[in-house]
Amino acid sequence: MKLCITGGGTGGHLMVAEALAEAAVSEGYEVIFIGSTSGQDRKYFQENSPFSNVYFLKTTGVVNQKGVKKLLALWRVFRAFLQARKILKKHHIQATYSVGGFSAAPAAFATLTLYKTSLFIHEQNAAEGKLNSILKKYAKSFVSAYDKNSPISGYPVKEIFYNNARVRDTLKTIIFLGGSHGAKAINDLALSVALKLQKMNIKIIHQAGEFDFDRVKQEYKDMNVDVELYAFTQELPLLITKADMAVSRSGASTLWELTANGCPALFIPYPYAAGDHQYYNAEFIVQNDLGWCAREEEKLKSLLIRIIKDPDLQNKSEKLLEYVTQDVALKMIQDVKEKINA
Repeated sequence: MKLCITGGGTGGHLMVAEALAEAAVSEGYEVIFIGSTSGQDRKYFQENSPFSNVYFLKTTGVVNQKGVKKLLALWRVFRAFLQARKILKKHHIQATYSVGGFSAAPAAFATLTLYKTSLFIHEQNAAEGKLNSILKKYAKSFVSAYDKNSPISGYPVKEIFYNNARVRDTLKTIIFLGGSHGAKAINDLALSVALKLQKMNIKIIHQAGEFDFDRVKQEYKDMNVDVELYAFTQELPLLITKADMAVSRSGASTLWELTANGCPALFIPYPYAAGDHQYYNAEFIVQNDLGWCAREEEKLKSLLIRIIKDPDLQNKSEKLLEYVTQDVALKMIQDVKEKINA
């Protein structure tokens, strides 16, 4: 089978793309990637990727643009659509899996114009994306961990999160994750509790993001707090495994990776996420007593200190590991094979 995976822009979409690619390659299939020159796509897949070929087309987001900028964005998507169509034909692609994000539009639409090339969609968030809403009715499968009608339950994450999963019972290390760009609110929270954590002999791992890295590094230095600090890293699976608790944005991929690894978290949703989807992503965490969720405007420092003093780690960690479904990415690839051969 020859498969194209398309989508991205943010780390969350790209982590799903990588999980699917690894599963497809493990089954002996050829997989190519079509993404964008914008966003995080190149950073993830330009080198050392599981894909046989990678393509980055010149596109930008459309939904949040206005006036002339929206028209220009649509023109770029159309030009990229023509390029994607040629790429799919060149590689004799039999199916395209869209993982969402603005990067997905050209190849997803191109797939629908080609004879005997099928479209599959993964929706990563609880609140459905606009592109996925448009294309959903044309897809052979629409997979979502939040959709009761999904043909496959669970969320595709890399096998390393399952393989290194463990039950946490003692809080020795806490990791702060602000997403691929970092998050000032989470950075500020980490800095505000750093001295307290040091006194409690709790180690800090912190991904601060590239834009805020220098400020955060200097403030830790001024406080004389020892910290394992990163701007951006692709070693998150290992860092999460080292941690006993996380403070994180609630982008879907990070949320499910933490869940698969058994790492309880305090989720602080990005307040400007489309449709407030990060809040809804984390809703099940609170509803099932698997962790915590708080808005940026809440008193985060006092809440985090309260949690740290009585985290109930073992109970939450065990329940997280019971909740996850393993081999979701592989099941999605097997579903593609079955449907295109039907």
